[in-house]
Amino acid sequence: MELEGWTNDRLVAERIARLPQDQWAYATPNASIVMASFLHAAPSGSRFNGPELGAWYAATALTTAVAEVAHHLLREAVARGRREERRTFRCYVCQLAGRDYLDIRGQMQSRAELYDSTSYSASQVFGEAVRKSGRSGIVYDSLRHRGGTNVVAFRPRQITEVTPADHYDLLVPVEGRIIARKLTTGA
Repeated sequence: MELEGWTNDRLVAERIARLPQDQWAYATPNASIVMASFLHAAPSGSRFNGPELGAWYAATALTTAVAEVAHHLLREAVARGRREERRTFRCYVCQLAGRDYLDIRGQMQSRAELYDSTSYSASQVFGEAVRKSGRSGIVYDSLRHRGGTNVVAFRPRQITEVTPADHYDLLVPVEGRIIARKLTTGA
């Protein structure tokens, strides 16, 4: 059923209808990667988006991105009763257009409900209200990498110059240190 949900034209049409056509990204390199982040939302949503429509999540530094991805792999390992999870990921570099990103950095104490590490219920409502207001997205502090900065972008057309970068092998043990290893091309 999950595979059908990713490939069935009728279901894809339902998802794409949730995104106004004037926001679609197309005819640019890697536009399909951008659109996939919006059209294939996690069943329970993410921090600042509900399950109906995804968003583009990015970090301003590689270390922050690794910490964020590793956190979710750790949750998966625990949920599956495994000692570790290991995956290979490709990094993408992009530019984010738009000047109206809501900046909530430095507000972890005053807006604790948006930074809750166990529940996204308040942050999803907040994020969807920001999206509906027409803003480009939200800039926020990373919960997984102290001093790190993350961005969620709500407008696919404002995610530009998407370029594939390096591949990384992430090994995330339930107990122990995360190992992130840059993979080489063998050349």
